[in-house]
Amino acid sequence: MKTKIGFIGLGLIGGSIAKAIRQYYPDYEIVAFDKNKETLALAVQESVIDTAAAAIDGNFQDASYIFLCAPVAYNTAYLKQLREFIHEGCILTDVGSVKQNIHREVSALHLEEHFIGGHPMAGSEKTGFSNSKAMLIENAYYVLTPSAGVSAEKIARYENFIKNLHAIPIVLDYRQHDYVTGTISHLPHIIASSLVNYVKRTDTDEELMKNLAAGGFKDITRIASSSPVMWQHICLANRENISKILGGYIESLKDFKKQIDAGDDSGIYDNFNSSRNYRNSIPNTLAGPIKKAYAVYCDIIDEAGGIAAIATILAAGGLSLKNIGIVNNREFEEGVLRMEFYDEASSKKASELLQKFRYIVYER
Repeated sequence: MKTKIGFIGLGLIGGSIAKAIRQYYPDYEIVAFDKNKETLALAVQESVIDTAAAAIDGNFQDASYIFLCAPVAYNTAYLKQLREFIHEGCILTDVGSVKQNIHREVSALHLEEHFIGGHPMAGSEKTGFSNSKAMLIENAYYVLTPSAGVSAEKIARYENFIKNLHAIPIVLDYRQHDYVTGTISHLPHIIASSLVNYVKRTDTDEELMKNLAAGGFKDITRIASSSPVMWQHICLANRENISKILGGYIESLKDFKKQIDAGDDSGIYDNFNSSRNYRNSIPNTLAGPIKKAYAVYCDIIDEAGGIAAIATILAAGGLSLKNIGIVNNREFEEGVLRMEFYDEASSKKASELLQKFRYIVYER
């Protein structure tokens, strides 16, 4: 009998995990339920799933794993519907970035012997199944938060499964998980959104801020394009941690303001120097909750066919562009042409190719 994997929700994360399973376990049977019928139809058409379930029903019977991949607030509601289909050896998991609510619900429903919370620390400002890809979780930390009643054998089995999907499992207590992700994932999204809204409110009538916004602003606010529904749910589900973290962050901003008001040159320098050193110590080799953009910048002469020549070089090298555009305002050492690729290997190859043809290239 084939190993069966069930999915409740098939958006960006659920779709990416399903595609990774299809890639590394091609013989597994994958069944999925999603409220969006077009998503299910596309997943069947692309041979990502075998069965599109119209409801949470007997299709999920005998599944070895069931992934809850709906928004955080919905996952807890689906648990009751799934309970009758979970057998002794089944591992029930989720992919939410907040764990306290679902762990409480699992305990209330006496499902602790089956539940291992999961959170792939990878994502994108893009949403939906159409933007999912198997490599999204590749080399990304994948946090596991086992229930108190789950066996060591199931934890080890799930860790091995995640490793075989080319992600990196790490086991944490769910309370610790919520505080850590509140700081390194939830807070940055709040900062990005609040900064964009601040610029919107204070911009000139001619929208000078919007039109002159350069690389630095766009880099740190890119994640403000993420799903507002998802982040609404996350903030409400993790509100106690986020409130505490925001309070601490606001105090750090106040301290910075005091240094600027006082003209404290050494204090200001120390802040920037400390942040630079710590930022530079963070490895670039691992995927994280805020997905890196693989961009290459290049200087080109303003002449007819300049961009076409570069596109021809990249195409001849077998490289696909994710995005390309002219940079009108350059804060850092960047070229006039910005090219974004789908992965790090492609961006490095593009850089090498263009340098071979005597282009001046900058990598960020």
